[in-house]
Amino acid sequence: MAVAAGLVAVALSAAACGDAGSGSGSGSDKPTLTLYNAQHDFVEDMAKDFTAKTGIKVEVRSGDDFELANQIVQEGSASPADVFVTENSPAMSLVDSKGGFARVDDTTLAQIPDSFEPSNKNWVGFAARSTVLAYNSTALKPADLPASLLDLAQPKWKGKIGFAPAGADFQAIVSAVVATSGEAAAEQWLKGLNTNGKKYQGNTAVMKAVNAGEIQAGVIYHYYWYKDRAESGANSKNVELRYFGNADPGAFVSISGAGVVKASKHQEEAQQLVAYLTGKDGQKILADSGAMEYAIADGATNNPALKPIADLDPPAVDPAKLNGPRVVELMQRAGLL
Repeated sequence: MAVAAGLVAVALSAAACGDAGSGSGSGSDKPTLTLYNAQHDFVEDMAKDFTAKTGIKVEVRSGDDFELANQIVQEGSASPADVFVTENSPAMSLVDSKGGFARVDDTTLAQIPDSFEPSNKNWVGFAARSTVLAYNSTALKPADLPASLLDLAQPKWKGKIGFAPAGADFQAIVSAVVATSGEAAAEQWLKGLNTNGKKYQGNTAVMKAVNAGEIQAGVIYHYYWYKDRAESGANSKNVELRYFGNADPGAFVSISGAGVVKASKHQEEAQQLVAYLTGKDGQKILADSGAMEYAIADGATNNPALKPIADLDPPAVDPAKLNGPRVVELMQRAGLL
């Protein structure tokens, strides 16, 4: 009898260990989702919390916006991806233009304001970053700053500005200029930037150059400055930010997107993951992560150090219409790429 009781105890113990590992009462039959991630490390924290709450495991495969977008397009119906998340929305639009997404559930869309969603609702925003002009506060005073991002094409800025044209961040900003000002105006602006500006590899390099006085100003996203200031401030001590506001192209707020890949064999679970990313728990992890990007769900609370998202006054841009490939063509024609 003692032996039998011992065997029962071992069996119960093994069953309990299995349940704990699944993260739910009985998760052995739940699939493992594949997440193509072009965002930052906080997405991995979100994925771990999602697994803890649902028992659905997530395999994260990381890469760049257009690298992963093109991979999904090339893989087609054989893609192993279940969910795709990006830093900027043009990569989402590329996949969407090829019919690569399943429509996001209405209950998920309801968690995010319409301004952070494409008009066709095939994917949804879950984070945002604001365009800013980082300027050297020892070289420039607020009165010296341009009224519009488009003013940086003027001859007075020759040799004084910098940007990172090869990055998806700057290309998204150019997409917004095209959307708000038209291709002809955008192309003239790009030619002016090519004449006036210095090219760098990434937003951090631009900010460092501004801080060192190598250039007087540079176009970046807000969170690079806030992250540096929250740490040592070594790369931003001489840098301040100009928010353009007034619905200027330079006030563009780029949306980080999340979408369910149409090729996914686990549609229900993939929809659950996107719902989590845009829901209360996922948005809190983003806001608390130190990434200094904006959580955008209704009722989300952001780091108090950030300029309130309600005060950014960006231009109205439908992210479904931001054409990344066309922007690359225009930038190449202007000599920026």
